[in-house]
Amino acid sequence: MNRQLSLEFVRIVEQAAIKSGRLMGRGDKEGADQLAVDGMHEQFAKTPVSGTVVIGEGEMDEAPMLYIGEHVGAGGEPIDIAVDPVEGTNLVAKGQDGAIAVLAVAPHGCLLHAPDMYMDKICVGPRAKGRISLDASVTENLHNVAEAMDREVSDLTVVVLDRPRHEKIIRECRKAGARIRLITDGDVAPAVECGVQGSGIHMVIGQGGAPEGVLAAAGLKCLGGDMQARLLPHNEEELSRLRAMGIEDPSRILTLDDLVQGDDCIFAATAITDCNLMKGVRYFGGGCRTSTMLLRYKTGTVRFVDTIHRFGEDKPGVKL
Repeated sequence: MNRQLSLEFVRIVEQAAIKSGRLMGRGDKEGADQLAVDGMHEQFAKTPVSGTVVIGEGEMDEAPMLYIGEHVGAGGEPIDIAVDPVEGTNLVAKGQDGAIAVLAVAPHGCLLHAPDMYMDKICVGPRAKGRISLDASVTENLHNVAEAMDREVSDLTVVVLDRPRHEKIIRECRKAGARIRLITDGDVAPAVECGVQGSGIHMVIGQGGAPEGVLAAAGLKCLGGDMQARLLPHNEEELSRLRAMGIEDPSRILTLDDLVQGDDCIFAATAITDCNLMKGVRYFGGGCRTSTMLLRYKTGTVRFVDTIHRFGEDKPGVKL
């Protein structure tokens, strides 16, 4: 992919965050999501790519824009796109930390077309690459990761979605002595943070959305981290979707390279509300300031883009 496209993808997630951030704490998660979709869609129309949405807001009959299969862009290089205009709509509605606007792009055919179902996930950073397994117990994984990172299990911080389905995982983490950060929504950001040394996050584990899993995988691949996943169909319809994807065995473990194939992908995320590594959108008279993480696998670059946006025709000097 043309490296000059990277900044175009930054603009897309920035616009989604700027628009949806206006509704922070207003209790309107659907409105925040729609504003983000509008912002992304408008910016994609100006972007010189021929993109196909493979993970988006839903099927065509469920979403008027950014639906799965939609073609976006102003024409150019063919790419596949995974988007979540607001990862953590409840977080925006309640004004809580951790909401992002996020996308991942890769050459055509390189992103898993993950159906909207649950997925078992375990994510770690580069130092623990190759030391995790969904077939192993939580305790085994914790000890293997601690050993790989040359630390005690009690030094690890594990992020888990605070759900009844994760009670066993939480109990086992506590018994093993690991520190736990329970989150209410939004597991993409902490999964990617596993790959950033100094983030304070060492593992993400549990069941979450499969589309979000592919987004997390793109970020972790760019950072040299590791991830395993297993799709969790709950009915015959979901099993049929897996077979259509070529996955006959639903118990099959998907590796990072199954989720994101090839030798190039780009991940971009702008914080809507404050995150561990980024500040949320900050508005001022006549503009705002955004913080974006931009990653590329082919070059190994990790960029944090701090941007001042000035609105309208009257654009005064930069305000910090």
